[in-house]
Amino acid sequence: MNLKQVPLDKLNALNEGTLMEALQIEYIEIGPDFVRASMPVTHKTKQPMGLLHGGASAALMETVGSLGSVLLIDPDTHYSVGLDISANHVAAAKEGLVIATAKLVHAGRKTHLWNIEVRDAASNRLISHGKHTVMVLPKEN
Repeated sequence: MNLKQVPLDKLNALNEGTLMEALQIEYIEIGPDFVRASMPVTHKTKQPMGLLHGGASAALMETVGSLGSVLLIDPDTHYSVGLDISANHVAAAKEGLVIATAKLVHAGRKTHLWNIEVRDAASNRLISHGKHTVMVLPKEN
């Protein structure tokens, strides 16, 4: 099952007025079975010790997984909601940019499962690893 290919500028415009805009998350690539987005490590995404906040990483992970599910479904008949997000933070980021890649593991009729890695853009070092489960629901008319 391939993800719909939608222009990135159109997708990024949807972030206006949302958490994604506040965290400066930007979609940068869509492949047949993955979504990639970036987020800067700034005062908006750091915790008091000056490190990338795990919650910001989790928000980035949920963002790419959720978008991937949106690109798999028919938005006229269905919608998707995050059901579960789990994250393991394995390294710190103090500055720069992080890149999240959500790769499709399972695309069922009612659930999608995404494997997600957040990596430092400069070094490609793994910062966080997670999984995101998305539920697909029918729209009621």
